[in-house]
Amino acid sequence: MGSVILWIPFIITSGIENCSRQPPWFNGLELLEDAKQNKHVLPSGCEGIDILLEGGFRIGQLTEIVGPSSSGKTQMCLRSALGVADMNLGSVFFLDTCNSFSSNRIASMINQHTATSVEEDGETRVKRIMSRILCQSVYDIFELLDILRQLENRLSYQEKSNGNSIRLLIIDSIATLVAPILGSKNSQGRMLTISTGILLKRIANDYNLSVLVTNQMVGGQRGHLKPALGESWKSIPHVQLLLSRDKGSTICGISILKHTTIGSGRTGKFVIHN
Repeated sequence: MGSVILWIPFIITSGIENCSRQPPWFNGLELLEDAKQNKHVLPSGCEGIDILLEGGFRIGQLTEIVGPSSSGKTQMCLRSALGVADMNLGSVFFLDTCNSFSSNRIASMINQHTATSVEEDGETRVKRIMSRILCQSVYDIFELLDILRQLENRLSYQEKSNGNSIRLLIIDSIATLVAPILGSKNSQGRMLTISTGILLKRIANDYNLSVLVTNQMVGGQRGHLKPALGESWKSIPHVQLLLSRDKGSTICGISILKHTTIGSGRTGKFVIHN
């Protein structure tokens, strides 16, 4: 399942987009009003996640999900896409970098997800939800930057026309695209990483949507696992969640590593449906 996107050439100069625009100036009162009107939470539709995050993902912010392989990262993304689409909160744009998106998997999950309307039959509900989830495969960092610029144009048009805007942007996984360009002596790779993170945060803030990305774990000091992508990416996410799951278990644990309003240390869980 996918959507057709027309590519716009994207020029990179010294690893940073050459077409960045100057943001407008806002005073404190304008920022406060924007926060009250637009910067709320976006429910994921998963009770365990929403309870832990006090309502859901923060609109205008970038949330990173980290965890070992098979810890539930993709499952959390698919559940969130389903929840946002089912609650008629807007559309979901899923950028798939590792062939993780499965429309059949989402369709099977719909039957396990509480319906928003008792009057809606199953087939109608599936069609309504799936039509609100757009998917695009991405194969490298430059293609991702092209897509994000195209997305900005689309969101700008929707904002002016009051159209049904995208409310959740998912990238599963950001590490697949960024890791190949990073290296101890590759300054351009680090600049591209930072540029990508800044662009994602700008899109989230300017167009009042939530950005959700997944990241892998790598070996750290004394054998302890840590999120991949190093110092270049570490400061980018507003919120960082760590997932864990015992082999064969359907219970996925969530720990808050970083959060702009809740802080860190809180834990929760949600059930994985295979």
